[in-house]
Amino acid sequence: MRRWLAGIATMIMMTTAAGLAEEGQGNAALPMPKFQDAAVHDPSVLRDDDGTWYIFGSHMAAARSDDLIKWTMISRDAGAGCTLVENVQEQMREALSYARTNTFWAPDVIRLKDGRYAMYYCACEGSSPLSMLGLAIAEQPEGPYVNEGILLKSGYPGYDATVYPNVVDPCAFYDRDGEMWMVYGSYSGGIYILKMDGETGRPLDGQGYGKRLLGKNHARIEGPYILYSPETEYYYLFLSFGGLDSTGGYNIRVCRSRNPDGPYEDALGQEMTKCGGQPGTFFHDADYEGYGVKLMGGYCFETLPEDDNQFRQAFRSPGHNSAIREEETGRYFLVFHTRFAGTGESFSDRVHQMVMNEDGWPVVLPQRYAGETPEAVAPEAMTGLYKVVLHGRDINAVEHSSVTVTLKADGTAEGDLTGTWECDGMTFRCELDGIAYHGIMTTVLDSRERTWVTCFTALDESGAALWGSHAAHRE
Repeated sequence: MRRWLAGIATMIMMTTAAGLAEEGQGNAALPMPKFQDAAVHDPSVLRDDDGTWYIFGSHMAAARSDDLIKWTMISRDAGAGCTLVENVQEQMREALSYARTNTFWAPDVIRLKDGRYAMYYCACEGSSPLSMLGLAIAEQPEGPYVNEGILLKSGYPGYDATVYPNVVDPCAFYDRDGEMWMVYGSYSGGIYILKMDGETGRPLDGQGYGKRLLGKNHARIEGPYILYSPETEYYYLFLSFGGLDSTGGYNIRVCRSRNPDGPYEDALGQEMTKCGGQPGTFFHDADYEGYGVKLMGGYCFETLPEDDNQFRQAFRSPGHNSAIREEETGRYFLVFHTRFAGTGESFSDRVHQMVMNEDGWPVVLPQRYAGETPEAVAPEAMTGLYKVVLHGRDINAVEHSSVTVTLKADGTAEGDLTGTWECDGMTFRCELDGIAYHGIMTTVLDSRERTWVTCFTALDESGAALWGSHAAHRE
């Protein structure tokens, strides 16, 4: 199975890279991008038929892009700045009144089978799971959306928050057979999934809250998002563990299943239905931080004396991601918001590419997307000094800082971590300080240094991510 996955992944990427090389359009030949960031909290990604990318998020904020690099805000807040819903406070008055709030939490937008767009919006009191989840419909992705009413509510008298879900953070998706589902939930009783009607956008009758996938007893797990991979034939359930604020330790994890409604497992084969807090606990991270494949948490590629740019940028609490596969290229993208050390609670959106490793798990490229296509690296560009981040499997409130490792031509590694490494095509393997990692090696843009560099990204057998970004200066 592992060799088959590695072969498929390498074949896809090598074929794409070969086509680009024939046209002289390898990554190093790409123009230096001019990033234009959006500030959409909890971004949910949608791609329209004309190739336009959209992200929708909390507070009715939204943005669009033609290239995932330059974003334009199209809606800013749930008041006068909302362009998605006309008279939003009046149309959604029932949800806002029930939840005792005047704002909205993370929505999701999907295209229904008849071509209309369904927005799943939600409102929550905040300090309790007093929430409502509703449906609005539009003819175009930018709206205007018209309220179709409430689908689910939580927090009512007699509601058991240790068992039942807080009805926020929806993600609607189609399975490989074209059937529609919605996964949702935040903290409280966990993450649940419902079978949906792809024509009306409503849950099928008789399901109640649906099926629990993971979480219970107020575990800090939220923001579920499910993506199917035709290459591996797995459904990947992405999650955010920890708290969303700058010291909350938000981090992105993933588990997988052969079926859209589970059961889901992590890299250790642990059943995610067992992931949650122990009875009587509240936000007890130690009970569940050992579950899931941790793709990324707070991190910093530290500056080196030789770097041209000595500005230190540390990313904190990256999370509440969405994910998408670009059908015409087979490329995968992870879209999320992040905070930064030293800037309080300000946030910005980021897009990184993902690639499937030889074990069938997504690994995230360590630098933001800049137009690149994953491609094989020339042997002479593989060696040298790297900034290396060990993400671990903790819920880290403070960023993990990079250390330095030199990959030598004889296949050894030395520096703060020591061991061996090898790269065949794009398939990258290493053993550092006695721990084996499987991933890929390719080229990305170091946007701080404004130059293209070799990178590697990999996972160990427990599901902890390792990132390496080549020091921009060359020996």
